[in-house]
Amino acid sequence: MTSTIAKLAPLVLAFAVNGVWAHGDVKCTTRPKSEWKPHTELHEKLTKEGWVVRRMEATASCYEVYAKDPDGKRIEAFFDPVTFARVEEK
Repeated sequence: MTSTIAKLAPLVLAFAVNGVWAHGDVKCTTRPKSEWKPHTELHEKLTKEGWVVRRMEATASCYEVYAKDPDGKRIEAFFDPVTFARVEEK
C-alpha cells in the first residue's frame, strides 16, 4: 500500500501544481459573493450571443466558462460575476 502511494504522489503533485498555474493571473472582482449575479444569468446572456456553454465554474473571484464561441472555437473564458465583463489573463 505504501509503495503505491509513493508511486502516485509525484503524479498527484504534478497535477496539483499544473492546476494552480493553469490560469495565470486572473482576478475579476473583490466584491463579496453576496453581490454576484447568478451564473444562470451569464449562461443565458452567452447563449443569446451565440455561445454554446459546456461548463461553468466559480473560482475565487470569477466565473470560468468552457464553451464554443459564436465562431465555433473552443474557448475557456473568465467573466466578472458582478458585471459579466470578460476578463483576460494578465
